[in-house]
Amino acid sequence: MTDWDKLRIFHAVADAGSLTHAGDVLALSQSAVSRQIRGLEESLGTTLFHRHARGLILTEQGELLFEATRKMSKNLETASARIRDSEEEVFGELRVTTTTGFGTLWLAPRLPALYERYPDLKIDLMLEERVLDLPMREADIAIRMKEPSQADLIRKRLMGVRMRLYAAPEYLKENGTPSSLADIANFRLISQAANAPQVSAGAALVRELNSLSPSSSFTINNYFGVLQAVVNNLGIGLLPDYLTEDFPNLVRVLPDVESAEVPVYLAYPEELRQSKRIMAFRDFVMEGIIAYRRNRSANALQ
Repeated sequence: MTDWDKLRIFHAVADAGSLTHAGDVLALSQSAVSRQIRGLEESLGTTLFHRHARGLILTEQGELLFEATRKMSKNLETASARIRDSEEEVFGELRVTTTTGFGTLWLAPRLPALYERYPDLKIDLMLEERVLDLPMREADIAIRMKEPSQADLIRKRLMGVRMRLYAAPEYLKENGTPSSLADIANFRLISQAANAPQVSAGAALVRELNSLSPSSSFTINNYFGVLQAVVNNLGIGLLPDYLTEDFPNLVRVLPDVESAEVPVYLAYPEELRQSKRIMAFRDFVMEGIIAYRRNRSANALQ
């Protein structure tokens, strides 16, 4: 038997106060229970019970160990109950990873509705351009700007994103509106740097725009920063088109200019297929994407 088995037997003996009664609970003979207690005492180098005619009494060291095994037993019971309950309920920690731009500009503003639905969730949102390793459990679920390469991941294509040029109405009122791509040279361009960690489609468009030698530029390493600069009238910014739903006042500049499509995927390990937390988050994101597509289609018809 392992040390875990010895601790389980010790706990039963301490709880029952008798080798015989503990043996009945554990379906073991009295001699087998006694042998495991002696083995545990030898491995710890201490006496755990005073033997009396009326039964067993814990020594001071035995009391300390019993307190520890009582906590272990309670934690195991709680975990077992949570596992059973999780078949019907959604709770616990969920580690989500995505890019800084998508996480701050699209996902985070929608999370209050998810928490309202599942108030016991504990979401750890990790925003970084580095692709975390899902099979190695660096995160539970990811939203990525390209199709995941690992074969042992469940993946779902959410939507396609294009990088486009936007500006605040006040900025255009004061500085005018470019009518051709060459006019960009007369405006301040706000973007990520072409060599910043970002999707290649966005980087390619940044290089093309910079080749026009804009009179002024401002670069920042994520789209949240680009958006803040745009809404504060700093210039014309290169931003993902999903922003138009939450920032309808942005004006699209040069409608014919856009990046190649960037596919957005949701992915999680095969082993988490039955996780209620994963399914709840996946379904919530899909609902948001469906609503976004519906709004975008309605706007396109207007």
